[in-house]
Amino acid sequence: MSYEVVGVCSSSDVFAQILMLKGCEPLPRRRCHPPQPKNYAEPRSLPGPCGPPDTSIVWDLYTCKNYTCLIERKKFPGSYDCKACFDLQGREKQRWQYDNGGLDFGMEQVLATKAPRSVRIGLDIGGGSGTFAARMRERNVMIITTSMNFDGPFNSFIASRGLIPMHVSISQRFPFFENTLDIVHSMHVLSNWIPDPMLEFALYDIYRVLRPGRLFWLDRFFCVGWQLNETYVPMFDRVGFKNLRWNTGMKLDRGIQKNEWYFSALLEKPIIT
Repeated sequence: MSYEVVGVCSSSDVFAQILMLKGCEPLPRRRCHPPQPKNYAEPRSLPGPCGPPDTSIVWDLYTCKNYTCLIERKKFPGSYDCKACFDLQGREKQRWQYDNGGLDFGMEQVLATKAPRSVRIGLDIGGGSGTFAARMRERNVMIITTSMNFDGPFNSFIASRGLIPMHVSISQRFPFFENTLDIVHSMHVLSNWIPDPMLEFALYDIYRVLRPGRLFWLDRFFCVGWQLNETYVPMFDRVGFKNLRWNTGMKLDRGIQKNEWYFSALLEKPIIT
């Protein structure tokens, strides 16, 4: 918190995200200015194949120093958060466009469970580069995307697509009033890496912000086989969602002996009379 008033703020993003992941408030307000990119170029149009201008953000905190590197990162060895989601011409281009009857639900099929044009606003938890919100916007549904900046400018990229990012972690209470949203979606972020008490608090918070009769779309929740029936099915039952659709599938890329599973679910907040 040592800084020059009315000067340029020192970077606190990494430390702030550590606090956010623990459910703590980020650093308090400061009377200083955030650093700006050199030779700033405004991202006036939606990102093309190469992304927005490299000089539209400050790259100091990230391993990659331009959008081309982020797009090519899917080819790099090692693990990165949302490794391929900056490549809008790759896998992102087809997400949620088709329903395979299994783990992958299609947007049209999900929206068809409610009256036409009744799903209007919602939230995507941990939405990567904002593709879910972009696809929903094509269907006249406004989605706010929460994202952390784990070694990548996710929030800036989402904003460059003309979408609304929110720098919030799963550990924090969602900044929405109760009974206000039509749909909440999450892909991969809600999984067994989250401690059980924290996950249950998050599920109750999702229940809180949804309007009665509205949708929670849980997309590819990862777990180990024994956890499915012993931990997660009872947890979802306690929260009180109604199952509209629940599909499971084994994750086979590391071998069947690992007993790793995904499940996808379309859940409804019941109308209590």
